[in-house]
Amino acid sequence: MSGSSMIPDLAQRIAGVVRQMMGEIRPQLIDAALTGRRAENENLRHTDNFLSEYDLWMHERYKEILVEHIPSFIYASEEADPEVVGDEADPDLCVLVDPLDTSELAVRGLYGYTHIMVYSRALARPVVAVVGDIFHHVKIYLAARDSRGNDRAFIITENGDAHLLDKPSGASLSEALVTNYMMRPEQRFQPLAKKQGFIKALSAPSHDGKARGRIGVDFGSIGLCHVAAGFSDAMIEFAKGFAIWDLSPGHYILHAAGGSVIDLNGSAIPLNYNLGSLRDIKRAMNQRQKFIAAGNLDLANEIRTTLCT
Repeated sequence: MSGSSMIPDLAQRIAGVVRQMMGEIRPQLIDAALTGRRAENENLRHTDNFLSEYDLWMHERYKEILVEHIPSFIYASEEADPEVVGDEADPDLCVLVDPLDTSELAVRGLYGYTHIMVYSRALARPVVAVVGDIFHHVKIYLAARDSRGNDRAFIITENGDAHLLDKPSGASLSEALVTNYMMRPEQRFQPLAKKQGFIKALSAPSHDGKARGRIGVDFGSIGLCHVAAGFSDAMIEFAKGFAIWDLSPGHYILHAAGGSVIDLNGSAIPLNYNLGSLRDIKRAMNQRQKFIAAGNLDLANEIRTTLCT
């Protein structure tokens, strides 16, 4: 089954916001890539992360546009402390935003993503997540809770076609494409290279005798979205952990597609992110989560076993 008619209204409107934002920022990023003027700023909040003027512009622009669709909400952006937007003193919805993920690559015209998750504090869970891909044909990865309480995931292409995601990978480790954010040489790549048990298992012959296992690079929430779509089989993060804005939108989308996200002890990571108050939200934004995300639970557990040996 496919089609945008299955997507709840709020999710369609948030997807529209994300598409609008990508349309506005894409020409600016291409210009930055072609001219080499990358507009880097000092990052006072996350000192080891790249921050551009484009991140900050999108942070403010999202706030302007979102209020047209959600009159009152808590705005929890990567680029600032959480704040209440609108007339309600204590609104139910918290809107978590990573305005421009992988921005150091976006300003080179290579990869760029933008994340929104709408979280109901009353339900203690997400109700909408949208991850936008700025430079590729698949523009939107989306999950939403419908009026019956069902979570569903979709992709939407450049031409507006919507496809239901409900068949993530059934692969075993020896035939899997497993991705990791390995771009930082000492923090991420070296720890991965030392996981010899995992690498040996991934390199083992599959059922037909061929070595089909592969390691790929992927980024924040988009990496879990790729698993949800079946484009990759799993994503791992065991070195530093992902911040909430990098993990949670993709986590919800993969959950809605039928995949699995577990911690390194093998427990399922819950959708309750403990965003009950402004203090809770600020605390959650300063935490990191290590995880294994996979198209099926058997693969997730197989990966976990090899990472621990």
